[in-house]
Amino acid sequence: MSTVDLGIPSIRPQHASPSSNLRGTQSFPDAARSELGDETLRGNLRHATATIQTKRASAVREVRDWQKLRNAGSALKWQVTDHLPELLEQLEDSVTAAGGVVHWARDADEAGEIVTRLALERDAQEVLKVKSMATQEIGLNETLAHAGIHAIESDLAELIVQLAGDTPSHILVPAIHRNRAEIRDIFLRSMPDIDPEITDDPAALAEASRRFLREKFLDLPGGVAISGANFAVADTGTMVVVESEGNGRMCLTLPRTLISVVGIEKIVPSFQDLEVFLQLLPRSSTGERMNPYTTLFTGVTEGDGPQEFHLVLLDNGRSAVLEDPEGRSALHCIRCSACLNVCPVYERTGGHAYGSTYPGPIGAILSPQMTGMHGPDDPNTSLPYASSLCGACYDVCPVKIDIPKILVHMRAEDVDQRRETSGQFRGTWDVAMKGASKLMSSPRAYDKAVRSAGPLSKVLPGDNIGKLPGMLPLVPGWTDHRDLPKPGTSFRSWWDARERDRAKNPDSPSSDSRTGGPDAAADGPATDEEQA
Repeated sequence: MSTVDLGIPSIRPQHASPSSNLRGTQSFPDAARSELGDETLRGNLRHATATIQTKRASAVREVRDWQKLRNAGSALKWQVTDHLPELLEQLEDSVTAAGGVVHWARDADEAGEIVTRLALERDAQEVLKVKSMATQEIGLNETLAHAGIHAIESDLAELIVQLAGDTPSHILVPAIHRNRAEIRDIFLRSMPDIDPEITDDPAALAEASRRFLREKFLDLPGGVAISGANFAVADTGTMVVVESEGNGRMCLTLPRTLISVVGIEKIVPSFQDLEVFLQLLPRSSTGERMNPYTTLFTGVTEGDGPQEFHLVLLDNGRSAVLEDPEGRSALHCIRCSACLNVCPVYERTGGHAYGSTYPGPIGAILSPQMTGMHGPDDPNTSLPYASSLCGACYDVCPVKIDIPKILVHMRAEDVDQRRETSGQFRGTWDVAMKGASKLMSSPRAYDKAVRSAGPLSKVLPGDNIGKLPGMLPLVPGWTDHRDLPKPGTSFRSWWDARERDRAKNPDSPSSDSRTGGPDAAADGPATDEEQA
């Protein structure tokens, strides 16, 4: 067992391993463009996210002190990030005292090596896995496969993704981009001994996966299982896993050896703190009062459950996130996925466009910080721009992560970095922003531009401005993917017309100084005579 000093580093913390599944091969705009053309994907996402949003809203309305719970969850998470080194050392002591073994992994490569070594030492040819984003992040299945070990996903959605040779596209529902007809075809192609007449009825599909996994579970005693954890309690060494199917409970109780790969940010200070998070998480994720299966385990107990427990504490760029006071609250995420379900960008593009294990608004701030942003050719540099900054993600976040604020902060970092490496102004965005700055600093120039926009737009057909020529700088990037409404009459033009009308007709309603416009008198306050 080795420990790692997580105090104030003498050198800059390292970012995540290049082998991590945190960076795609395309920028977000390029990846999103192909996803937007998939009508089936968009239909699946629209239906699924709307359903989850409705369930969440109903579950949250039942809690009268929901905002107080959010405040408590946020405060606890800030306590963790402010005292992470001490809490991690306390967790190590607690796990060790309970009979577990703690391993420290600086990056994905070290974590993969530790888990592979532990599995090989126990002659494991197959391991069962509980749904775990940390193991997806480090590409553990692929690492184990290189060593001749087959990892079997026990979560139904993860199993669908694995059998399809696909990657997850949602934090809570990894196969959200698949409909039941597609799932039936995947099972027929890849699941052994399946009934060739199986239908796409959800109950039939669930039963087929249950039979397949039950055989694996029954072969598990004496074997190895791998999990993550939703929370790790510092003062008791307790790991907490919440899930909906019972597969996690099987994996956490049947094997002889259990290995949990847990990000260092998943820690909570005390057992009592779980009271807050076990109310916030299920309501924000599945829209339930409580998860169907909430499993808590502490170390090892002779004759009951796993007889070996190994905890792998994973950094992999998290210390780099912690280093930034403006962005470190991204580590507060409890992986509920509420921000994905309300995000208009995610709803249209899906998770694969983000190129990372962590999609959606939280992925747009977490992945670039973990990997670093390395210039305009780095796909993760585009992620902070994958947002409309509407703020819906902040409104639903159970621990009040101000995602829009962090997105703006990271965009500013990108701009500063480009200016350092390529001069003061580099591309069309810089030119456009400099032009906008000059325009808006001159009231006369701004007034002329606004007044001329309305008449010029009348020559274009329809209510919206369609696609504009690619030769124009910057603007086509907007009109290619959005409806740009035609500008109407500017306020100054309307005001001038009102004043001219007032001068010509001093007794008309529009000239009444107490009204705000020609139609305002009807809604204005009553006079003394009217009140009488």
